[in-house]
Parts: sequence; structure tokens; C-alpha cells
Amino acid sequence: MATSELSSPLRVAASNVGGIDQTDVEFRPGITVLVGRNATNRTSFLQAIMAGLGSRNVSLKGDADEGRVELTVDGETYTRTLTRTANGVQFGGDPYLDDPEVADLFSFLLEDNEARQAIARGDDLRDLIMRPVDTAEIKANINLLERERESVDEQLADIESAKSRLPDLERRRADLEDEISEVREDLEAAQEALEAADASVEETREEEDELDEALDALSETRAELDEVRDRIETQRESLASVREERAELDAPEEGDALDDIESVEAEIDDLRERKRTLDSAVNRLQTLVQVTQQLVSGEETALLDILQSAGDAGGHVAGSVDADGDSENGDGGVEDVTAGLLPDEEVEAVTCWTCGSEVERGELEESLDRLRTVLQETRTERADLDEELSERQDELSDLRDERRERERQRERRRRLAEEVEDREAAIADLQERRGELESEIERLESEVDALESDVYSDLLDRHREANELEFELGRLRDDLDDVEAEISEVEERADREDDLRERREEITDELTELRTRIDHLEETAVDAFNEHMAELLGVLGYDNLERVWIERTGATNTEFALHVVRSTDDGVAYEDTVDHLSESERNVVGLVFALAGYLVHDVHETVPVMLLDSLEAIDSDRIAAVVEYFEAYAPSLVVALLPEDARAVDDDYERITDI
Repeated sequence: MATSELSSPLRVAASNVGGIDQTDVEFRPGITVLVGRNATNRTSFLQAIMAGLGSRNVSLKGDADEGRVELTVDGETYTRTLTRTANGVQFGGDPYLDDPEVADLFSFLLEDNEARQAIARGDDLRDLIMRPVDTAEIKANINLLERERESVDEQLADIESAKSRLPDLERRRADLEDEISEVREDLEAAQEALEAADASVEETREEEDELDEALDALSETRAELDEVRDRIETQRESLASVREERAELDAPEEGDALDDIESVEAEIDDLRERKRTLDSAVNRLQTLVQVTQQLVSGEETALLDILQSAGDAGGHVAGSVDADGDSENGDGGVEDVTAGLLPDEEVEAVTCWTCGSEVERGELEESLDRLRTVLQETRTERADLDEELSERQDELSDLRDERRERERQRERRRRLAEEVEDREAAIADLQERRGELESEIERLESEVDALESDVYSDLLDRHREANELEFELGRLRDDLDDVEAEISEVEERADREDDLRERREEITDELTELRTRIDHLEETAVDAFNEHMAELLGVLGYDNLERVWIERTGATNTEFALHVVRSTDDGVAYEDTVDHLSESERNVVGLVFALAGYLVHDVHETVPVMLLDSLEAIDSDRIAAVVEYFEAYAPSLVVALLPEDARAVDDDYERITDI
């Protein structure tokens, strides 16, 4: 994918997208203004750009079965195909973005953009800002790093334990070296004495050779017996260690967490389904509140458009409203209802938009209060449901970790049981060999005793002494080799200590970064919104709108509360609600919220262009100010404007009038 820093013009060639039959347009990086009246394919052209960048929020021309977009960015051409099928429009090709989610949320700011609409709909702002963040992956990485740190800590503890043995090992090496020196001197003396004794008994050389062979065999057999005994002791120590480890290892509980996991997964599915139901209810209730508020306040001119978007909600607004926001009576269509919406200014009765009957304005106001109450209760229920869903997801993660730990313990116990069997078998074989060697030594000793005589008693003593000293010297050298090998191993492990401690610090830093990443993103998003909202309000100069800001609330600061402060004519400030924002004000707040997400997620690094559309609710001078403000943060901006609004923006901006 190319970088978002553009060095050459962008080219868009599109067919059968939105209302476009065929178009091929090129424009420079920077600010580009699409000028035209409604129904001149300005929005369709923005959709074509979105399609080339990878978005699926694009429509295929109503009378076409196939559409295509070619987007050229810095000399590279990216394609997007749209094909109508029985299951809807299928997308293909090779677009600019692999994953368009962040761009759809914070860079493609058309009228139906979710970030722009979040303010008016009362959506969960925190959830919207954090949606591109894979919190599950972050938690998984935290678990991996915690396990790695535990492993490093175990290695460091082993090194410390080994280092504590080093002084004893070095003392043992010095003692062995002294013993070897003494035994070597004794052996040299014994060999000299043996040579002298040999010289005095030349006449019995044949018998002496036979005795020498018997003594050699006896010496070798004794050496092998000592080796077997050492091996038996080593195996017994290892067996005891394995048995101790197996005894210390807690036996896994019977059964498995599978049933609990399936139960929690089912509960999560149920909670998600309930949340979708509540989302739908909140949307319907918001529409009812907005429509009824417009009727009560006398803003009948905008009511027809709202009713068209509300569909056939139905029901007398003065009637009762259930928790889903559905009225219980009335079945009139939009055209039948709007026919009587304009009340006589001299009377206090108005025509209900749902059933066509005349009701007192006070009754409608009471209904509006009830609708607002139900809306707030439904939002609260949805927030509680979100918290419960998060708890269940954490519980599911814990259950899965528990199941993995059980499986690990079962496998470790199985391997330890196998090792116990292997070592017990090895001990049995060694004990059998020890018995054989002891019997052989008894036989050889009897044979040597039979060869002894008074004449050779001194010679035999000399042989025995020399053999024993040779054996002792060999044993001491073996012990010295073992001690030196252990010292070398300890020193090698100690050499790795600095690397392990450095890695542990790196892991700790990574864990800190991961654990604070979500909190940092939330804090940065709130600060960005508040900063840019304050700056834009100062530039746009809404008469009595003093401040709009987001506050992090809740026990863990994981909820975003939007505040609105107005002032009276005499300068007294008071807190208002989002519902009372004008359409122009809502549009500005929605755009700033989208800009905050754009900055927090560094969208400019991956998406080469920001798109703006449907700004008609904002007056021309303020539109010009908004475009100029956004220019400082988006490397390239394409904005669709009506001709009268386009006249207010900088003449230096590139303009496209023919699409």
C-alpha cells in the first residue's frame, strides 16, 4: 500500500457507482471542492473515491449489474469492482486499503458517517473511538508477556541458586586437587616398593604373573562395582526428586471447563442479541423524541423529512410507549399524517403526527417527557448490558486459561509417572548387576588368597596397595572432573544473567505500554475532541453556545459523557443537553468528534484523503471556517458544496464542477 503523503495528482475513473454512468476526473493533493446543486453526482463521486480506497459503504447504480472504479495514487492504480448478485452487491478487485474500518469511521465523513451521527443518535462515543483497537489481541499479548516474564524469573532464580553453590564447589575443587596430589605421591612410593619386591623374587616369576592377572581382574571388578553403586545412588536421588515433584504438583480437577465455557459463550451470544434489540429500540425512541419535540416547538417545516426517515413508526405520541420505543396505537402513513401538521396559530391544539387527531399541546409535552424518560432508561439498560457483556467476556477468557492449565498439569503428571517407571526399572537392573559383581569379587578374592604364600605376602600387599591407590586416584580425578564441569555450567549460566535481566526490563516496559495503551488512547481522544471543539467554537462564534466537551466518567473512567454549556443573554452559564443542539451545532460537534478519531488513530498515515459532504446545515461562512480548520490536519481534503457555499471558501482551492 502506498504512503498517504501524495506527490502527484489523484485520478478517479468510475462507472455505474451511485448515480454516475461514467466519469474520469483528476485532481491535485490539497483542498478540492466539488461544486454543484443537489443530484449532480457529487456524493456519488465521493463514493467512487471511497470504493477505490477500499470501503464497502458504496452503492451500485440502480440500473446496472456491474460497476468499476480505478483509483490512481502516486502512479499506482488500484481497482474496485461491484457486482450485483442474488445475495446483494459483491466487491472485488485490489483496493488501496486492506482494512477500511478506520477510514470509514474517521476519514470518509459523508452524511451517514457513523462518527458524525454518533452525537445526534446518542451512541456510545467511547465504543466508537476504541472500535479499531483489537483489545482481545492486546490482552492475549499481555498474557504471553506475563508467561515469558515468569519463565525469565525462574531462570534468574536458578542462576542465583547456582551462584550460591559456587564457593562450596570451588572449595571442593581445591580439596580434591590436594587429595589427588597426596594420593599420587603415595602411589609413586607404592610402585617403587613393588618394583623392589619384584626384583627379589625372580625365581617365582610364573606364579607372580598369575597373581598379577588375578589382582588386575579384582581391581577392575571393584572399580566397576563402585561405578554401579554410584549410578544406583544417582538414580535413587533422581527418583526421589521426581516423586517429590509429582507429590507437589496439584492433581487437576476431574472434568473440564468445557461445559462452563459453552454456557458462558451461549450467555454472551444472548447478551449480544439483547444489545442489538436495545440498539434498535434506542434508535426508534430517538426518532420519536425528535419528531415530537419538533411538533411541540412548532418546527413543522422540517417534520416531513424526519417522518420519511422514521418510516411507519405509527401510534399516537400522546398514547403510552413501551420500552422498545413503539407506540401502542395509530396506523396512519406519512402522507396522511403530514396533511394536518400545521396548527392554527390562534389555538392550543395541534394535529398528532401519528394518528391525525387533534390533541392539546400540553398532552404532547407530557408524552415527550415520557418518551425521554423511556429513552434514558433504555440507554441505561444498554450501558448495563455492555458492562455485563464485558464481564462475561473476561470470564470466558479466564475459563479458557483454566482449561489450558489443567491440560498442562495432566501432561506433566503423565511424563513424571513415565519417568518414575523408567528410573525404577534402571535401579532394578543396576541392583542385579551389583549382585553379580559382588559375587565375582568374592570369587576373585578367594583366588588371590589361594595364590598367597608367606614368601609372597609382602609382594601381594604391595600389589594390593598399588591397586587401591590407582583406583582411589581414578575416583578422585572423576570427582574433580564432575566438580569442574558443574563450576563451568554455573559460570556459563551466570554469564546469561545480564541478558535475562535486560530482557525482563524490556518485558516489563512492554507490559506497561500494553496495559496503558487503551487508557492512553481514550485520554488522547478526549483531549483531542475538547481542544479542537474549543478552538472551532471560538472560530465559528455560536451566540450562546459556550462550551462542548467530553468527560471520562465511571469507576474506571471507561465512559464518555458529552456536556453542553450555554449562556443566557445576561451571561449566566447553564448546562444544556445534546437534544437541544441545533442541526448546525450537531453537525459541527459530529465533525470534531470524527476529527478526534482521525488524529488519535493517525489515519493520515494510511489514508491519503479525507472526504466531507452534506454540510448544508452549516451557514456558508462557517463552512469555510470548518474547511480551513480541517485543512491543517488532513493532507488532502475533498469537500462537496453547493454553489452558494463554495463562494465562501478560498478561491485558491481547486474546484471541480463537471463529474
